[in-house]
Parts: sequence; structure tokens; C-alpha cells
Amino acid sequence: MTLLATERTVDLDGESLDIAGTRRIAEERAPCAVSPSALAKAAASRALFEDHVSEGVPVYGVTTGYGEMIYMLVDTSKEVELQTNLVRSHSAGVGPLFAEDEARAVLVARLNALAKGYSAVRPELLERLELYLNRGITPAIPQIGSLGASGDLAPLAHVAVTLIGEGYVLRDGKRVPTGQVLREMGIEPLELRFKEGLSLINGTSAMTGLGSLVVSRALDQVRQAEAVTALVVETLRGSTSPFLAEGHDLARPHQGQIDTAANMRALLAGSGLAVEHAELRREAQAQKDDSGVSRTGVYLQKAYTLRAIPQVVGAVRDVLYHARQKLETELNSSNDNPLFFEGKEIFHGANFHGQPIAFAMDYVTIALTQLGVFSERRTNRLLNRHLSGLAEFLVAGEPGLNSGFAGAQYPATALVAENRTIGPASTQSVPSNGDNQDVVSMGLISARNARRVLENNYRILAVEFLCAAQAVDLSARYDGLSPAGKDTYDRVRSLVPWVPHDRFMADDIEAVADALARGAFLRAGGIEVR
Repeated sequence: MTLLATERTVDLDGESLDIAGTRRIAEERAPCAVSPSALAKAAASRALFEDHVSEGVPVYGVTTGYGEMIYMLVDTSKEVELQTNLVRSHSAGVGPLFAEDEARAVLVARLNALAKGYSAVRPELLERLELYLNRGITPAIPQIGSLGASGDLAPLAHVAVTLIGEGYVLRDGKRVPTGQVLREMGIEPLELRFKEGLSLINGTSAMTGLGSLVVSRALDQVRQAEAVTALVVETLRGSTSPFLAEGHDLARPHQGQIDTAANMRALLAGSGLAVEHAELRREAQAQKDDSGVSRTGVYLQKAYTLRAIPQVVGAVRDVLYHARQKLETELNSSNDNPLFFEGKEIFHGANFHGQPIAFAMDYVTIALTQLGVFSERRTNRLLNRHLSGLAEFLVAGEPGLNSGFAGAQYPATALVAENRTIGPASTQSVPSNGDNQDVVSMGLISARNARRVLENNYRILAVEFLCAAQAVDLSARYDGLSPAGKDTYDRVRSLVPWVPHDRFMADDIEAVADALARGAFLRAGGIEVR
């Protein structure tokens, strides 16, 4: 299970980890290393903690019990038993397991939080988590069971239990007993000391690790959505005026709006189809017949899905920028309890509460839902001959005998509706633990909801990519496309041939959706978009 990583090492110091680094470790299996400074801070924090215990200072979960048993004194001779029981009892997650890259992201988030140096765990514990990541030992973590209040207790317990040689790890996507794998690799299980079991499970690292992957992938999804949007604008002979810099940089400078408008200008550069608005008006006027109706293929975009792209997609970007900032703050936060600071009172607080991440991920769910709506509405425009000027449903064969893309629109529409049923989880607090956890965040559910919408959107966008490519074929406008537009079209056609007559469509949609999930359309025409 040793990983062969080609990427440079990612340093983990509890202070500087970003989502890109998290993703490199989780997805690309780049090696990681806990910095010497973090190990030194952990050792100092542990010494401070042990001084408090030796002096008889009450410490939650150490010289007392947990939850409603907080006032029950604990026999300090049962140090290992107490921590072991805590981890075992909370290993109660259920449902499907997180994918390997997701579980690795959870592990990265927990390790970096503990590396910050206020949690009083031994350096050996940090080194063991580092070993797990570098040797590809990935805990099998069930997705369901966290309330996101005293942290992601159940999912993180399924991480912690593997350190003592129990529970399960992943091998080829399936769970196998941890003890068997550790023996094969010559690794002795750890004995957890005071505070360590609690520190391992009492944090937000499941929602933060998963959320980091979701938000980073969502930004990639937005960039690919902009690529197909530009192709549609070109194919429908739309105006470039809505993307002029001064309308965004000067008039309404939301960063996401500025970035999307800049990307649209870059993607449309060199187009022989998308032209300035004034020129479109002149051409349309010149082509009017006696009835006053323009017969040209020129399309003056009044529809918001073609004109308000920077305002709507840019707003999605801003939500993702906000979520990225919240997640990167959390990646570099001590989010367990209690915490120890030199010369200060022990902090018995609630940094384990996931409310900041829950809110951010719910907001991501809403924004990604709107991204899917925007895509499906453009697909509808391409399929409607009255709106596109193209054959109804983009039928290439004999109309009536062939249905074209009519059926392909259905899953896109159904997935938009499904996304709309996925409501905020952060408002769903259900008190638990004898009402000790009387307000909970449900942050991991929020992250899972955002992931679900993200995955649905790949298929919604896949239908738009297919329809856009078909529209290029039917309109015979390939030669007029921008370099980015040609590249986007060519990438679609490398996966799926054009549709001259009705055929089995499901495989086409899945092929493009899989390519989107891999980021295949990220650099249309070699353009490095924002």
C-alpha cells in the first residue's frame, strides 16, 4: 500500500495548509511531512498538559468523565482504558463509506488541526497520522453519524480506532480489518494516552476535509461551465458586450463577477461569430424582411442565461470564494477541547462546533443548485427552434421520425428538480447526548449535500456540452469559433460522435459527465482561466 508520489512534499504545520495542498495529498497522493516546529509545539503542549494533571487541575475528559458524566472523577490509572473506550464507543457510524480520496482529506484535516500545537497530543500521534497518509493506510469511514456539534465524533472515531489496531481500513475500495494490514506492514498499534482519544474525535475535520474537496472541485466545475457557456454564446451568434470589462471592473466590482466576465472575454477571443452588440443590431436590421422579422442567424441575447452570465455565475464564484476562505481557516484551526496555552487558563470551550462550515457548505449547495438551473435553461434554449433558430430538439435526421435531444433534456431537468429538494442542513438542529448538545450544526450533512449537487451538476452540464456540440454541427459554424470554442467542441467530439439520427444517449451523457469530473474541459484552447 506504499504510495508512489511524484509531487513535492506538502508541509503540515497547523498554520499554512490550503485547499490545494489538501487536495494534492488526498487525490494525487503527494507525500506530507509534519514540520519540526509543529512537533516541537506538540511536545511543549503535552508537557504543559501533564503539568496540569500532576498538579490536580481538573481537565475535561481527563480527570473527569464526558458529557453528563463530567463531574464523575476518573481513576487516572485507567488512562489507556478511558481513551480506548471513548474511541470504541463512538465508532458507531453507518451507511456508505467515504471514497479513499475523501477519507484521506479527512485525515489531512485532522492531522493539521492537531499540528497547530494546542491539543496536548504527543508528537508520536502526529507522526502516526503522517505515516498513514504516506503509506496509504486509509481508514474506512462511514458517512453517516456526525451531528457536527462536539465535532464529527463518529467519523473521526472510525479514524482513531484504526490507530489502536481496530476497525477497518480501505484496500482496493473495500474495508479490511485494520489489525491485519498493520501486521502485514510491520506497524505496532498505538496506545492512546490521556486527551488523545478525545483530541482525535473532537473536531470538525470530516466536514472540513470533505468540504475542501467539494469546494475546490466546484470551482473547477464553474470554470468548465463557463467554457460551454462561451461555446453556446458563439454558436447562437451572441453579443460580447455583456462581458466588457468596464461594466464589471468599474461599475459593479464583485470579484466573482469580474473573474467570470474576464473568463468569458478570454474564451470568446478570436471568435468570428460572437461580435459587439452594435454590429449585431446593424446586421439584424439589414436582414429584416417585409414583415419586420429578422431572418439572419444572428441572436441578440436578451435571455439572462446569455446576458447575465457574469452576474449569476460570478455570484456562484463568490460563494465558493467565501467557502474556501472559511475552510482554509478551519484547516488551520485547533477545533477540539480543551486547549492548552502557555501561561493561560485551560480553554474549556466549543471550538469543535461546526457552525461556520455548516453555513458555508449550505451556501455552496444553494449556489451550485443555481449553476445547474442556469445550464439546463441554456440547454432548453438550444432545443427550442423559436429561441435558437436551429432544428427543433437539434434533430439532424428526419423530423418526426427522430426525436433528437428531447429525451436527453429530461435527466437534466429531473436533476435540477432533485437539487432543489436538497435543503439547508444547518437549520436542522436536533438536540442529542442527553440535551448536552442542545444546538448542533449538522455540518457534515451540509458538506455531503453540496457534494450531491456537485455530482448532479456534472450530468446537467454534460447535456449542455452535448447539445452545444450538436448545435455547432447543425449550424455549420465550426470554422467561425474562437480557439477556445473549437477546443471545447473537439474535446466533446473526442468522447462522443455527433448525432445524425436517434441513438442510445445514456452512455454519451455519462462519458461527458465523467470527463467533467476529471476536469477535461478546464483549459479550453490552452487558456488559463481564473
